[in-house]
Amino acid sequence: MKKLDKILTNVMRALMAAAMFSLVVGGFWQIFTRWILKNPSTFTEEFMRYMLIWASMLGSAYCFYKDQHLTLDLFKRKAKGTAAVVLNVFIEACIMFFVIYVFIYGGGRMAMGATNYSAVMHLPFKVLYAILPISGCFIVLGRILKYAMMYEDAKEAKKGAK
Repeated sequence: MKKLDKILTNVMRALMAAAMFSLVVGGFWQIFTRWILKNPSTFTEEFMRYMLIWASMLGSAYCFYKDQHLTLDLFKRKAKGTAAVVLNVFIEACIMFFVIYVFIYGGGRMAMGATNYSAVMHLPFKVLYAILPISGCFIVLGRILKYAMMYEDAKEAKKGAK
């Protein structure tokens, strides 16, 4: 499990690093062509807009995977014992339903049904929209891995208590 966790973490980090690097390069190229060459690149504005969307969706999936996302845990902190467990299971079930239905199912349908192309790069919007099911799959894989590791840790703790 730990090895799979490391692989998923490294894949997500590499994708985020590539997206952020492309944003830096695109921004540098835009500044260079605008101020030095006096002929601004039309490609970079659209490219950077799409890469920002991709970087933010990958980053949010990574933050969600590492439990570093924003949460409203007002009720979660006040719940104790069985109520806390039931509330946590309910919250996780709602999150999984939302991610599977909206990100994976809805995003996948949107990506597959897109027929238009971007104005400058002539890139199909399918490519842009594909980040929704991709980030949704990262979230679901990360959550399943988290549950499996929690189960494994509880099993080991139970073994150690005997």
